[in-house]
Amino acid sequence: MSRPVTIIVISVLPLFFVGCQYSQKEKLLADFIKKHVEQIEPLEIQYEQAYWDGAATGRKEAFERQSELKLKMGQIHQDAEEFAFLKSLKESGQIKDPKLARQLDKLYYAYLKSQINPDLLKRIVELDTNIQNTYNNYRGSIEGEKVVISDIYTIMTTEKDCHKRELAWRASKEVGNVIVGDLIELVKLRNEAARDVGFENYHTLSVTASEQRLEELDRIFDELNELTAEPFSQMKAELDKLLADSYGIDVNELRPWHYHDPFFQRSPLVYELDLDDYYAKADVRTIAERYYEGVDLPVDDILARSDLYDREGKYPHAFGQSMDRRGNARILCNLQNTERWMETILHELGHAIYSKYHDTNEPYLLREPAHSFTTEAVAMFFGRLSRNAGWMKEMLELSEEERDRINKVSNKYLQFQQILFARWVLVMYNFEKQLYANPGQDLNNLWWDLVEKYQFVQRPQGPVDAGWASKLHFVTAPCYYHNYMLGELLASQWHYYLLNNILAQESDRTVSYVGDERIGRYFRDNVFGPGAEYHWNEMIKRSTGEKLTPKYFVNQFVK
Repeated sequence: MSRPVTIIVISVLPLFFVGCQYSQKEKLLADFIKKHVEQIEPLEIQYEQAYWDGAATGRKEAFERQSELKLKMGQIHQDAEEFAFLKSLKESGQIKDPKLARQLDKLYYAYLKSQINPDLLKRIVELDTNIQNTYNNYRGSIEGEKVVISDIYTIMTTEKDCHKRELAWRASKEVGNVIVGDLIELVKLRNEAARDVGFENYHTLSVTASEQRLEELDRIFDELNELTAEPFSQMKAELDKLLADSYGIDVNELRPWHYHDPFFQRSPLVYELDLDDYYAKADVRTIAERYYEGVDLPVDDILARSDLYDREGKYPHAFGQSMDRRGNARILCNLQNTERWMETILHELGHAIYSKYHDTNEPYLLREPAHSFTTEAVAMFFGRLSRNAGWMKEMLELSEEERDRINKVSNKYLQFQQILFARWVLVMYNFEKQLYANPGQDLNNLWWDLVEKYQFVQRPQGPVDAGWASKLHFVTAPCYYHNYMLGELLASQWHYYLLNNILAQESDRTVSYVGDERIGRYFRDNVFGPGAEYHWNEMIKRSTGEKLTPKYFVNQFVK
């Protein structure tokens, strides 16, 4: 995933301002941007470093520094007079220069989200940071022994003893019960902040400020629900039979811990081949580096700055991070030689190359992804390769026979993974909407109601707890998760465009995207380089010929 950050507005007075003819209002805006960056850019760079230090070490002082800097940046965006100035410019319609207009949009939404009481902002930032600190340093335990998330993944993908599986699954959820009280309080504070700027709750504010429309998101997810329900039901019924037989239990006895992921967001590797076997003797780091080099998107410098392996106190999952919007990108993960971590390093490096290859001639503020979900789309485009038989053949130096053998099941894995993920995002999207609409309701039962509705997974017997809160996105990336699904839609749209317009292949049955420098050129020229120069849907139209649509995802994985 991308490392979600607070909206931080940074820019410099770009070279093209000099000598150009601008209206008086445009000159005022250009001057505002220049002065603004002088104040906030140093804070932004320090914040990124503090975030990295906290995630990498778990040290309390790093989180305290992060909180302090986040608060300072939020206070800058709180200035009511500056917000009124930006609002008047936006409503005037007199900012005609397209790059100035895009920077104005970025500024306006950043200030909009911060027009709240300073004491309230301070409480939000401190509570958010404290929860992250607790999460980073917490380790669940199995029969008194502390375990890291990689240990839990190993147990959940290999262990046949159902009792041991349940213990591992419950260990993964322990942190949720520890932080849930603070998390619900944080939700209430965010809602209070949203009401201060005229929104019914934080979810609505967040969607609006990210240049999206709630009605459009609802339409997309309702459509995905209808299109994926029946194929998912069929695929899951087959999976449930395989899992139940492997554990020696009846299908009706299956519970959340019988699947291979704590949230059932990844498809188990249970069909005729276990793809982990192909990666067990490989070095996923080296493979990823070699692959990106082959498509003319070298990542050796990114990996040299990165933190790749597990240790005590370190953030237990993975993210990509841009440190300064000047190409200093890196990733944090906890690698093992498995298919899961092959996908993860390809994914996180996708985020990093998006940041690395922004056109440095663009204004500073526009050197970021067109939208958070467009960087997710890049990461997902490349992450999917870990289950691509043609890609595995080339990168793992397999025989044609092995490729054919893998291909018989890898397409099935990939299809199931994409449909499963769509169902999982339906849980997250609908839960978070209802969480912010009414944080005082019975959230534990709401969670399991949605899991049963969309994932067809039976809740544990007996009282239900707050294990849902162990999904850190509720803290670090509130009201964001739907962007992962939009990213999947866009990844399929790019796949179709590349296949038909760049590679000129009629079928994707053999495409591997290995060693083809046209891939790198396409993304650098059409996606990475422009950054946020265009609204996200305009960038998509320019890079694929049409605006975002679910049809290519549906054609690739559902039909």
